[in-house]
Amino acid sequence: MHRYRFLLSRQWVILTLVAIALIPTMIRLGFWQQHRYEQRTARNDLVSAALHADPVPVERLTSPGHTVTRAEKYRTVTATGTFDTAKEVVVRRRTNSDGEVGFHVLTPFVLEDGKVLLVNRGWIPANGAQTDFPEVPAPPAGRITVTGRLMSDETTAASGIKNVKGLPDRQIMLINSEEEARRLGARVLGGYIQQTAPQAKDGSPEQISDPGNEDAPLNYAYMIQWWLFAAAVPVGWWFLVRRELRDREEAAAEQRAEEAEPASV
Repeated sequence: MHRYRFLLSRQWVILTLVAIALIPTMIRLGFWQQHRYEQRTARNDLVSAALHADPVPVERLTSPGHTVTRAEKYRTVTATGTFDTAKEVVVRRRTNSDGEVGFHVLTPFVLEDGKVLLVNRGWIPANGAQTDFPEVPAPPAGRITVTGRLMSDETTAASGIKNVKGLPDRQIMLINSEEEARRLGARVLGGYIQQTAPQAKDGSPEQISDPGNEDAPLNYAYMIQWWLFAAAVPVGWWFLVRRELRDREEAAAEQRAEEAEPASV
């Protein structure tokens, strides 16, 4: 065992402690990536199921004061009524598929029973000062049927968007049915929809694209990577130990040869 006495040196004690600490840390990081992989896979499955489900009337899934659940989010719903452009607002600092900053157009849609559905008609560019109300293309007039993806109310906690106060007239930061119900003085259905039909025409707001899949396989690859790193630590440590031992033995052999050389002359 005296051959390995060097492991008690300050340098090797520190190196060994670092290696011991790295192993459980990397294993935990692997489990964290596994958890992220499972979360993202479940989210992708949920979104896919919602997008491929048959359309249903909006009031079958939501009502005034209702909180849209994860299972209800992205479900395709239909509603019949009329757009109320007089109470239309725009949502600030929203980007389109090309990353351009502009507004989302949020128009109240009055249903046949008097309730209001918030409809995000899509994205328009910010042509002018952010403080000015932009020129918004008009929606179809009269009684129509709209189709869209049901979305949950936006909050600062979920979106990271700060709900700034004192904004210019008819501009908001977050789409929230409770706040809009107070503003409109109406019975507003919980959540809102991202309009998908009627299809946008030239000059209409750019409709919001389908939610993409989150990159769950990347988390799976990171999980494997962290666990391989954890397995490599003791292997690397042992390799360094053997190299140190070999270097010390070679140095000792050279020293013995130098000491023996004068005696043989």
